[in-house]
Amino acid sequence: MREQNEVAKCEELCIHENVVKDVQGHMPPDEKLIDLADFFKIFGDTTRIKILYVLFQSEMCVCDIADLLNMTQSAISHQLRVLKQMQLVKFRREGKTVFYSLSDGHIKTIINQGMEHINE
Repeated sequence: MREQNEVAKCEELCIHENVVKDVQGHMPPDEKLIDLADFFKIFGDTTRIKILYVLFQSEMCVCDIADLLNMTQSAISHQLRVLKQMQLVKFRREGKTVFYSLSDGHIKTIINQGMEHINE
């Protein structure tokens, strides 16, 4: 009896060359796939996910985000820097205060789809 977590595989080698060739023609270049993998790594940190959820609701400054998440401003700033480098958040200055918000609606869509998937 096979384990439930065991991956099924072909019992004999049989390459379907037409399918392989068709799919190969649709594959993006490796550089794009590396960029995509790096993009999704950003979502692998709970603190960054929390920050993005906070910014779904409202534009906020670092002080407010730190207070809401019960973290230091330094820790929040570090994660915001990573999110900014990946163009997931943007900021604006108002006097001495810096407000952060989501860069665009794609981020919310990605996280919402992820949440739908884990809730199924």
